[in-house]
Amino acid sequence: MKLQEAVTKRRWRRRHHVRNKVRAAGRVRLTVFRSNRHMSAQIIDDEAGRTLVHASTTEKDLGGVGKTHSDVEAAKLVGKKLAERALAAGIKHVAFDRGSYSYHGRVAALAEAAREVGLDF
Repeated sequence: MKLQEAVTKRRWRRRHHVRNKVRAAGRVRLTVFRSNRHMSAQIIDDEAGRTLVHASTTEKDLGGVGKTHSDVEAAKLVGKKLAERALAAGIKHVAFDRGSYSYHGRVAALAEAAREVGLDF
């Protein structure tokens, strides 16, 4: 097995391990995607199979496409905007799905910013 395949397989197993625990909580899921250039988060209702709320650094009011927004400050902006949109949609309780990422740095900053605004997880 090639090194990249092994890394991908470990990441896949870690992501699904976390996701299965989160789905057992019975709440809507706040998922995080982190790339080298951008940060994105969404709240998903797994029972209905649809996205309820979304925020990303590719949006104009959060930075826009074409620039690199991959720092902790950008993650905080995404977390705050996502929490504001969720509260406006009537969503207060979520389960945090960090995916294959460790709860550190940008992922932790996004989560803490969402908690500050009022999301409960």
